[in-house]
Amino acid sequence: MRIDGGLTWTALRDLECAELEGAADGWGQVGNRADAARDRVGTQLLNGLRDTQRSEAAESAVARLHQLHGNFQYAHTECGLIRTALNSLAHEMKAQQRVLAEALEDAAALTFTVHADGSVAYPAAGEGLLDGRPPQGGTAASSGPPGLVAPSGLIAPNPNAARAQDIADRVAGAVRAAAEIDWRYAGILRRLKAEEGLKVPASTWKDAAADAAEVRDAARNYLRDGIPEDATPAERNAWWAGLGQEQREEYLAVYPDVIGNLDGIPAAVRDAANRDNLQLLIGKLDGRDDSRSVAQLEGLREIDRQLGAGTHPPMFLLGISDEGNGRAIVSYGNPDTARNVAAYVPGLNTSLDKEFAEGDLKRARDTAITAQRYDSSSAAIAWLGYDAPQAPDWFGSLAVMGDSRAERGGAHFSSFMQGIVSTNESEDPHLTAIGHSYGSRTVGAAAQRGEGIPGVDDIVLVGSPGVGVDRAEDLGVGKEHVFVGAAENDVVTRLPSKQQVVLGAAAGPVAYMVGSLVDKGDGDLWFGKDPASRAFGAQRFHVDEGPRLISARGLSIDAHSRYFDVGPERDNASADNIALIVSGNAHKIKSEEAR
Repeated sequence: MRIDGGLTWTALRDLECAELEGAADGWGQVGNRADAARDRVGTQLLNGLRDTQRSEAAESAVARLHQLHGNFQYAHTECGLIRTALNSLAHEMKAQQRVLAEALEDAAALTFTVHADGSVAYPAAGEGLLDGRPPQGGTAASSGPPGLVAPSGLIAPNPNAARAQDIADRVAGAVRAAAEIDWRYAGILRRLKAEEGLKVPASTWKDAAADAAEVRDAARNYLRDGIPEDATPAERNAWWAGLGQEQREEYLAVYPDVIGNLDGIPAAVRDAANRDNLQLLIGKLDGRDDSRSVAQLEGLREIDRQLGAGTHPPMFLLGISDEGNGRAIVSYGNPDTARNVAAYVPGLNTSLDKEFAEGDLKRARDTAITAQRYDSSSAAIAWLGYDAPQAPDWFGSLAVMGDSRAERGGAHFSSFMQGIVSTNESEDPHLTAIGHSYGSRTVGAAAQRGEGIPGVDDIVLVGSPGVGVDRAEDLGVGKEHVFVGAAENDVVTRLPSKQQVVLGAAAGPVAYMVGSLVDKGDGDLWFGKDPASRAFGAQRFHVDEGPRLISARGLSIDAHSRYFDVGPERDNASADNIALIVSGNAHKIKSEEAR
């Protein structure tokens, strides 16, 4: 394409962009084969080996298959980036070809001649100032790059001179722009290469993250501006459904972070995008030594381990990001095909770290497993789509905890649930929102938006310090569909109201906190009426009373964290009641008297 160190207009005119697009298609086919191979390794070989073999040799084989799975994933990612870079190059070159073609058409219509160097010859025209004869023709050359001011002087009497000058400038402008595009993409494509060898270490994924960022920036006009980020989840779902397969593959390759976190996109698509984005995030954070990055990296690696290990029900990664304190949305069971779908919102001190990846994900998984005993078409989601309040001092944090994070989180949760409504294939899915601790306040905030949480039929509140309303009927699902679990020894469900704290501050914070454990007032908590109270009007279900706050073993708040626990050494009443509600069998729960 380059001639004598520069691009000519004839080379730009004759450039076969279809060949670039054909090469892009070839890379796309290679990437698709790598993706298919990755899927076979993950779903057939790895799962089959785990299910049938137990030996050191089998463990060694599993480790090698994991490596092969990662290699195919990396090949799929890089091939997708090359494909999009080539298509974006063709897209931008076509735009300059159109500019050039329009200039050449104008020259032909005026019987002008465009020379090989881009200058434009024009004939005599107009009327002379002295003898009345048409001024002679001439040749116009480009006045230079855009913004260059031409020398001042008399206006040429031949009207063709100005027309020829305009055409020459347009021809030169198209060639200059095309040369810049060529130079830019040549650099991008040169850098899209892997290290030698068969392993794909974290450093390689770090390079892949940089590659993806570079291609994203270059392909902004080609792909990025088409993503309907400001649309409703239903509109995004329709947008995705209207794309061709090649377009979908390119969006997944270049914008896995956007598509994977876009409410309204089908669960299987979000999962595929986020699995790729997970590797890019691990590469991005690897080697950083700040506490936030270290904690998030541990959480990401644990999620990656679980995805690689295979679980039942199967995991769907519906969201992943290092934004704020981290974002992670994981479903156990496909929320698009399940008839019953529950979304669990965790609370205070939750962030994307190893504790979340081990503990909160287990809560969702246990809920899905237990719900499937009552209805096999059930899925449960752990939704960390907001910045929950963080505090090193659990008790001290309550005095400063406000509503703002719950309000912002509630807006995001509403959008997410609207996305579930848009993608679920059931005619009338049964959706449940579960809020634990501060997460119940977030669910309450979502319920107070518009007509309530989109699609949600039942709301479950456990370990709640209040939800922002004083009556269950204000949560948008009818008070008979609001269910509350409050362990007798859960201090959070016994917190004093803000007014009580102000009035009782003189008694001393520690003495007042202990004295408030037995609520003798009107049932107000930090964020409104106690959801477990008779005045609130919800259905209270039975839970284990949990460990005492103060015992011979010391101070314990474990009663606040056991609502989802299952196992032979646990009282499973709470987890079983939650599963009954999630599976659409709320009429079978074991009830408990309201406070």
